[in-house]
Amino acid sequence: MRQSQANRILLLIKTEGPQLAATLGSKLGISSEAARQQLTKMAEDGLVEAVNESATGRGRPRQLWNLTTAGNQTFPDGHAELTATILSTLVAQLGTPALDAVISAREADTLKRYRKEVDAADTGSRVRQLAAIRTSEGYMADSWEEADGSLLLVENHCPICAAASVCAGFCRSELETFRAVLGAKVEREEHILLGARRCAYRVTPL
Repeated sequence: MRQSQANRILLLIKTEGPQLAATLGSKLGISSEAARQQLTKMAEDGLVEAVNESATGRGRPRQLWNLTTAGNQTFPDGHAELTATILSTLVAQLGTPALDAVISAREADTLKRYRKEVDAADTGSRVRQLAAIRTSEGYMADSWEEADGSLLLVENHCPICAAASVCAGFCRSELETFRAVLGAKVEREEHILLGARRCAYRVTPL
């Protein structure tokens, strides 16, 4: 089934960040005015909002469109409320060591599974394989090589955000898993839980 224009707009903003109406129109193959009308309707539904960005030099500020909280919630959340409640109850009833044990078990299972699927000889190919796996798990991941030769792995969505917000150990565990699977130096440069629109990891071959 063909995606509706609204869904395509949501996906473009989610994966590429705040957008001009004209840019969205170009990518959708429609006029700027048609895109603006669609965005206005989506704003009335509470899915997007307009943010003014100061123009470079003279001129009127540019109007960029961004997702609202409701817009972000249209993407998979991994049963966020239930997950957060279960983790909070686990800590309350059994203590932090019990949660640490859950995280360690998840890390071991994930690492074992990823190592079977990430088997390329070079780092760049391994990063691409990992991005594909993470996309299949709902992270909307992508990767590319930077001008300095390092690689960037980005995740435009976090389906376990609720769990990670309750316990930062999930994020630390994922970072260690990436390092082990890729056999490379991996540093997180952008973090959704710290207010960024995505998580971004710089990967440098050892």
